[in-house]
Amino acid sequence: MPLTIKWFLSVITALTMASAAQAEAPLKKEQAPGYHRIMVGDFVVTALSDGTVELPVDDLLLNTTKKHVHETLAENFLSAPLATSVNSYLINTGEKLVLVDTGAGSLFGPTLGFLVENMKAAGYTPDQVDEIFITHMHPDHVGGLVSEGEIVFPNATVRAHQQDADYWLSEANLEAASEEAKGFFKGAMASVNPYVKAGQFKTFKKNQELVPGISSVAAVGHTPGHSMYKVESQGQTIMLWGDLIHVAAVQFPEPDIAIQFDVNSETAVKTRAEVFADAREKGYLVGSSHLSFPGLGHLTGAERGYEFIPVNYDSEL
Repeated sequence: MPLTIKWFLSVITALTMASAAQAEAPLKKEQAPGYHRIMVGDFVVTALSDGTVELPVDDLLLNTTKKHVHETLAENFLSAPLATSVNSYLINTGEKLVLVDTGAGSLFGPTLGFLVENMKAAGYTPDQVDEIFITHMHPDHVGGLVSEGEIVFPNATVRAHQQDADYWLSEANLEAASEEAKGFFKGAMASVNPYVKAGQFKTFKKNQELVPGISSVAAVGHTPGHSMYKVESQGQTIMLWGDLIHVAAVQFPEPDIAIQFDVNSETAVKTRAEVFADAREKGYLVGSSHLSFPGLGHLTGAERGYEFIPVNYDSEL
């Protein structure tokens, strides 16, 4: 067989084998480890993903209609149920390692509960955490405190607002709650009480600095003691919002839309309006539990309401 024909057949065979190999490659659907770092002054802030959960936001949002929610989501290439991020934030001040919220742990099903895994991927371990600041005691914020009833962060002091502790850790409130709400109380108790018993739980009653550079800021309504955390270093600021907002596409243009998870939706709407206006005016960075991971960005004005500008990705800090 002439050399040119042999060469041609060898090329065809190689291409055929390559094509077959590509076609037979398994479909990979896992995401990369969920962490994202930024600098705030001298502090390293690491956003940690606990995963995402599908929420029927068209049924959950208040002060609106399902039709309007569907239309607004569609305008943003989204639909209900909506894959909703659950984010926590780890702040390394150089002296303290502080975690804001702990994710859902095992309380919300198999698509959440990845905080510790992603923390380890980011180079930290639970035993290194010095302080845990809880924005509020809903299960997707405190569930990661324990695993199979055991404390996950053995060296950490857990802090939350006194009003949230009084509300969610009350046996009387549990007994008085509706059947659908009892799970929220039980989740809070199961997650926080092991730290109470171990002497590792402390409350605060007002806006105050908890460790150098990190202060609590009241933002009530979503829960009785819902708190934000203000992180400041070298003249730079990030405000960690907790559950000030749940559905960005809907609530940034229309902040008066509330959600059924609010204990007091009227107060939650008022608080959101005040915080949004402050964030726009002062231009500081914000981080939020349920904005699309990593949930970091700035707020600016828009023709309707506000617009969220996500942080730009940078491979180097």
